[in-house]
Amino acid sequence: MEAKKVAEIATSAGEILLSNGAEAYRVEETIKKICSSYGFNGECISTSTGIFISISDQEGEFVTSVKRINLRRVDLYRVELINSFSRGLAENPLPYEEAKNKLREIYNAPNFSLGIRLLAAGLTAFSYAIFFNGGILDALVSLLISFGIYLLLEYISKIGAFQFLEYYLSGFIIGAVSLAIGSFFPQINKDNVITGAIIVLLPGVALTNGIKDLLYGDYVSGFAKLGEAILIIVAMSVGIVTALSIFMKWF
Repeated sequence: MEAKKVAEIATSAGEILLSNGAEAYRVEETIKKICSSYGFNGECISTSTGIFISISDQEGEFVTSVKRINLRRVDLYRVELINSFSRGLAENPLPYEEAKNKLREIYNAPNFSLGIRLLAAGLTAFSYAIFFNGGILDALVSLLISFGIYLLLEYISKIGAFQFLEYYLSGFIIGAVSLAIGSFFPQINKDNVITGAIIVLLPGVALTNGIKDLLYGDYVSGFAKLGEAILIIVAMSVGIVTALSIFMKWF
């Protein structure tokens, strides 16, 4: 197979990995493994927003590929599919068209329905509200707020708002609604409600991947992901503090 086609396959696989929450070292190792499966020596540099690939062919000429990653989410199911795909290539290298079709299937793999994701978000908020010494009523309010916040994030992300605004508004709504409900229903503890509701927003995967990339020596990607996680936490915190500062005068 031509080096250009191998680079295309490797780039597509790396794009799926990086856009679905994989660590930088995993992207680089997978791309190198795919190139090696077809008999080429490939080098890769992965950052949090892009992939740079260079492959040398039998004649010593280099084929390079650059891919910018704009949309990033967390979908570990697709990450596992690409891991299985790369392991399969090591044992049985697929022809170009078959490999591209397989990658297209992984890219278009069905997502969990909105109802399932809402249920997961609600149960997470409910569980953590209980875990942090909240009562059943606190947990139920956290569950309902998490439903609304998740739907809000879904809507805002579709209209293309920048990330700081998404999490600032989410934090503001959590703070305002929790304070209002706690004022009308004294048996509900607003602090426990806030604690449970913000769990849905915390960037656990970004924090974990940033630390893992740093441990593997990928400092650019590691610090970028840690910076992204800190930005999300700051935006959310500022939103909550803003809501409490404004509405505590009335409630």
